[in-house]
Amino acid sequence: MAAHQPDWASLADGQAGTSRTYGPVNRTDIVRYQGASGDFNPIHHDEPFATASGYPAPLGIGMFHAGMLCNWAAEWMGPERVRKTRVRWKEGVFPGDTLTFSGSIAKLHEVEGERFAEVEMVCTKQTGAVAVQAWATFSFGKAP
Repeated sequence: MAAHQPDWASLADGQAGTSRTYGPVNRTDIVRYQGASGDFNPIHHDEPFATASGYPAPLGIGMFHAGMLCNWAAEWMGPERVRKTRVRWKEGVFPGDTLTFSGSIAKLHEVEGERFAEVEMVCTKQTGAVAVQAWATFSFGKAP
């Protein structure tokens, strides 16, 4: 376990992780993720297509910023502890947007002796709008 990851005894309901900011997002970020994901929808790279579809610019792929948000939480709690994630896309991300990843522990609990931290997270844009809302469950193992 990395030194910056918490142990069970150091956790508390409502405890916030240290937020992280990324950006501004650029077209290269979007196109590189698009190539890696295999999602070649022109709405993510073709300016005329995106604007004809009603967007101000090519639309960022939702899993790009959702993945960055879940990565932020995994780095905080420990990637080996991730048991479940769930995301909800709320608003589009476009070139020029700056994203902030943050969240807090919603609930600490035990199930059959196994300790869990339920984390609620958000990815917000520089405007304050929520781009992604997410939840993750982390296991801290069996109670001694």
